[in-house]
Amino acid sequence: MIAAGVANGAIAIMKFLGFLLTGSPAMLSETYHSISDTGNQVFLLIGLRYSGREADRTHPFGYGKAQFFYSFLVSVLLFGIAGWMSLTHGYEAIVHGHASALHGKVELLGASFRAVYVNYVVLVGAFGFETYALVTAYRGMRIDMDEHGWTSFVEAFKKTSNITTLTAFTEDTVAVSGIVLAFLGVFLTDYTGNPLWDGLAALCIGLLLMGFALALAWENKRLLLGESLQKNEEDELRETVASWEGVTGIVDFRTVYFGPNRVLVAADVAFDGDLDTGDVDERITAIEDALVEQNPNVRKVYIEPETATSAGGH
Repeated sequence: MIAAGVANGAIAIMKFLGFLLTGSPAMLSETYHSISDTGNQVFLLIGLRYSGREADRTHPFGYGKAQFFYSFLVSVLLFGIAGWMSLTHGYEAIVHGHASALHGKVELLGASFRAVYVNYVVLVGAFGFETYALVTAYRGMRIDMDEHGWTSFVEAFKKTSNITTLTAFTEDTVAVSGIVLAFLGVFLTDYTGNPLWDGLAALCIGLLLMGFALALAWENKRLLLGESLQKNEEDELRETVASWEGVTGIVDFRTVYFGPNRVLVAADVAFDGDLDTGDVDERITAIEDALVEQNPNVRKVYIEPETATSAGGH
């Protein structure tokens, strides 16, 4: 992740150089984009480090939700702001026009070449790097999908608690899309001589970033507020408890994520009134172990015993 952040920072500098040489709005938008990607890596790294802290008195279930918080910051502070700046810059370029310098000349080591070639080289290089990053993130998403039996990326986006992998995959998808838009905008302006295409590309990149920011913020909201396991997974756990020998009913059953792939299960379980305290304790321990073994995301289980008589009072 550190290497990716450094690479994104270097790409941002190269894109900005392309903007300085040509005045391309799309290249400036891509500069904002790469700066946000660099900040993204920084925030996600902080989130990973912070979430790894041991549980203490003030945070008895650990700091796992730190990843949700820092991913939320990525969406609002980085991609939201970068998207807005790209959008407004593209809009200004379309409405008021801009002086394109794509056909200008650059002198380097005694050689002279068109400035637009710098943009092409930078964008092609960035495309190669981001494509490699996207393939890596795709593999991470596929592992998550296969583990949970999700059939589409849309389903995974809505259900996953592995927000770091989700953010990386979405970020890399948006990065590749933004580079393609910038390349098309620069090329069409270079080919036709009409700077409108360059401005349109910048505007579309801004919309892309803002859309990503909104979607990511929405997905983080559900986890920050304390989302439960998906219904089918929760029902399987509930069935395990309900079918256990000596259990006569489930008064209450709840699950909640307290970090990526970290689920807490809390249940009020009615036991046969003929069981003594020792038998109930043994069954509770066995049930807790079974739930942890059944679902790898379950890390904490709290079962409150109730007799069949008291359960009827609920």
